[in-house]
Order: sequence, then C-alpha cells, then structure tokens
Amino acid sequence: MDVKLSYCTLAVHDLDLALRFYGGVLGFEVRDDVDLEGTRRVSVSPPSQADVRIVLEPPGVHRGATPADRQAIEDLMARGLLGRLVFVTDDCDATFERVEAAGADVLQEPIDQPSGVRDCAFCDPSGNLLRFTQSRG
Repeated sequence: MDVKLSYCTLAVHDLDLALRFYGGVLGFEVRDDVDLEGTRRVSVSPPSQADVRIVLEPPGVHRGATPADRQAIEDLMARGLLGRLVFVTDDCDATFERVEAAGADVLQEPIDQPSGVRDCAFCDPSGNLLRFTQSRG
C-alpha cells in the first residue's frame, strides 16, 4: 500500500496577507483559489512539490463548527499553538536571512541540533509555526 500526503490545511486570519507571505517570501505558487460554500480557500505549494498543497483558509470554517469552536481556534492561533509546518531547505542560513528580512516573527535563529539538522523557526502572519531544517549529514 502506497500512501502519500495530498494536502493539509492551515488556518489564516487574512488570505491576502498569507498569500503575500507564502508566495512573495517563500516563493510558493498558487495552485487553486476557490470559493466553497461562501468561503474562499487558496492552496499553495513549493514549486518543487506541486502535488502537495497547503490549503489556506479562515479559522473555523469546517461544517459543524460552533461559535465556541471558532473562538477556541482563534485563541489557539493567537498563542501560536495551532498550525505547525516543517520544511526542508538546502540552506538554512540563507532561508533564515530571506524570511527574517521580510519581517517575519523570528522564534529561533539557525542552530545545530543534536539530531543532525540545522534549523530555524518563524511564525507566519497568522501565528502558525514554520520550521526550516537542513540536514548536516
């Protein structure tokens, strides 16, 4: 059995701001920009992984989400505890410089980890944690 990731979802407060970050800063490409049931959703992906999409959508848009659910999601986003993505890069330091220069919220400067990677971390404009790793081996 062969199982592969097709897409994941990431809650964002402002789709246009998220697109400027993921497209302009990270260089991701827009794959879809659709309106489903009155809610705009946009999928992006790195150019080298066009078959894996990150769907950017407003918080709490899932069917059956109550107002209390939406508030809980907003609270988690405000604390940076909801979305987390880990990317592999061939140059952690260059990636750090580019994302930092764009004004992203730095959580961790590049450091060598005991696990054999060099990594850094940021928050995107909605508070989602983004980690960039580079293998040292």
